[in-house]
Amino acid sequence: MALCDSREDFAMSIMPGWKKRLFQRFRRSENVGPVALAITIGLAGGAGAIFFRYLIDLGQRLFFDGGSFLLDGSLGSAYVIFLPAVGLLLVSLLVKNFAPEAQGHGVPEVMYAVAQQGGRIRPRVAAIKALASAITIGSGGSVGREGPIVQIGSTIGSVLGQFFGLRERRIRLLVACGAAAGIAGTFNAPIAGVLFAMEVILGNFAARAFGLVVISSVTATAVCQAALGSEPAFPLTHVFSMVSYWELPIYLALGLLAGLVGLFYVRVLYFLETLFDRWTWHYTAKAFIGGLVVGGLGYVGLRFLGGPYLFGVGYDGIGEALRLNSQVSLDWGLGTSLTITAMLLLLGLKILSTSLSLAAGGSGGVFAPALFIGAMTGGAFGMAANALFPGVTAPPGAYALVGMGVAFAASAHAPITAILILFEMTKDYKIILPLMLAVVIGHLIASSLMRDSIYTIKLRRRGGLRGKQAQASVLDLVVVADAMCEEKVQVSPDLSAEDLAARLHGDQFDGCSVVQEDRLVGIVTRYDVEQALMSTGLSGKKVSDLMTKNPIFCTPDETLRHVLPRITDQDVGQLPVVSKEDPGQLLGILRRKQIFWAYGELMGEHHRLLDESGLNLDKEADSVQLQLELSPDHPLAFKRIKDIRVPEQVLIVLLRRAGQAQIPRGDTVMEPGDVLSFLTTSAREDALKKWMEKLGGLGKMSP
Repeated sequence: MALCDSREDFAMSIMPGWKKRLFQRFRRSENVGPVALAITIGLAGGAGAIFFRYLIDLGQRLFFDGGSFLLDGSLGSAYVIFLPAVGLLLVSLLVKNFAPEAQGHGVPEVMYAVAQQGGRIRPRVAAIKALASAITIGSGGSVGREGPIVQIGSTIGSVLGQFFGLRERRIRLLVACGAAAGIAGTFNAPIAGVLFAMEVILGNFAARAFGLVVISSVTATAVCQAALGSEPAFPLTHVFSMVSYWELPIYLALGLLAGLVGLFYVRVLYFLETLFDRWTWHYTAKAFIGGLVVGGLGYVGLRFLGGPYLFGVGYDGIGEALRLNSQVSLDWGLGTSLTITAMLLLLGLKILSTSLSLAAGGSGGVFAPALFIGAMTGGAFGMAANALFPGVTAPPGAYALVGMGVAFAASAHAPITAILILFEMTKDYKIILPLMLAVVIGHLIASSLMRDSIYTIKLRRRGGLRGKQAQASVLDLVVVADAMCEEKVQVSPDLSAEDLAARLHGDQFDGCSVVQEDRLVGIVTRYDVEQALMSTGLSGKKVSDLMTKNPIFCTPDETLRHVLPRITDQDVGQLPVVSKEDPGQLLGILRRKQIFWAYGELMGEHHRLLDESGLNLDKEADSVQLQLELSPDHPLAFKRIKDIRVPEQVLIVLLRRAGQAQIPRGDTVMEPGDVLSFLTTSAREDALKKWMEKLGGLGKMSP
């Protein structure tokens, strides 16, 4: 069902003339408008990345320097235990009251908005996410900054798209532009920003989308480099390279190990999130207790494991692991440096600390912790490899670098992004062969043991991965057999081209099926005849010389929605209908105009249904329409339409999913985020409202 965006149309109707013209130009432009928006998003995303870093630095000074001033005298260095507890308590209050979608690591929320909400994100999310994540990281929460900046950049793209009244397809693309700008700006990695947006956010590499995302990513990188410099995120003291080809089996073993560690990280994270969700305590109590445990773990790292590596994003620990050289001995003790024991302990404690920070209500990313976990895994593995094979192995820092890529690829199921972001973050290309091998092996082992990534688990729990089967239209209700014409417009392959041209000229058909001995052998169209006539002429030619020998066809049981793209993509006016069991048996013809005729008939059926119910929108003066949006825990979520028992004289007339309107069918399964439209009379309005309130939510009312 084609519906107009009434709010957008009304807003444009009251705009001044110049503004209306500007909006219309952006909405219709295929080149200038999108490119201008991509550049704007890149500028805003780069500025947002700079501002977010400033907020984090400010938060760290307020909590750690301020805490030291207030508490160091009475508690000594143990005052740091209480900082994450205070920070998570503040974040839980901020998020719960202003923007619940700002809780967690951000990327799944963006993916959900793209998959289920047409890319629409509330404007306040960017501000709340920036503040909440800065408090979480600044107070010592063990989370990263990439998830927040992705959500911030995506919100900027979404808000711009909504402001200019763009369609959902373009808004989704602008959301991806914002995500790429955020990643590129925060890591000084424009290529990785593009690939992250395409591989993780959009899930495809469409050429047009790629171009606009590149523009945003490059613009954001230029902004950040102008303000912060062009140094890589992790400058190396020396370039790593593969010492011997005998190292490849060793790196393969690292890929297996780090892949399993990345998988373990994902499982622990969501185990603790589920555990905290099930607790019936008040959310502030869970935040404070979880923060205390995070602070305690951070204190252990500070006192016994070499530094404050478990607080914040952990870049200092990653840098130390990358600086490990071949002169480092196999040290099992604990001290001020990264020993093999310290790295193994930091590996486990970082997984626990990050999981607790997010489960307790914190806001931050999971990307930087994955890099930290991989660096510790690779560093410890590299130390052992150096001790066992001293002549053929690179320094432990090289293994730490490869371990970073493997852990992220295994947890995020994004091997392409993992390979390129490590190159951009270190500017080390010589290690690319073992990096590629280990990353692919780690990704394969993790994806084979767990189908979901660290991002899609949360998306699946919210119903965000169920959208593909729901992208139905009314054409799903009609099959080819209902719309095809059984009249077979066919010719023999031995018919002369001149006779064919005369027949096509006299008939109103665009083409004919070519049949020989009752078997479909090809199809010939008016266009084929015209092309032959303009090139070499028709003299001496037969139909077999002009026809397409492997024609596109359809079968009677296919839906019109499934068949329509074949007609539009190939720009043909008709398709032969063949038997499903025997593709050579011609049954009839499906013409383009018949598809649209069937669509009109179905729409008429929908209106007749309204008439029979006495609830015609066009004729019923006192009709009332109420809308109900389903939350993840709504009683109607995941139920079929035919199982919904609505009050008398109430009709479910429309379902809006991911911004697309469709006529609900009996077997349609409701999903979180769906908006149901109920139609009734004013006399039954109160009864409908009471029924909706009993279910747990009353939507907006439209007369």
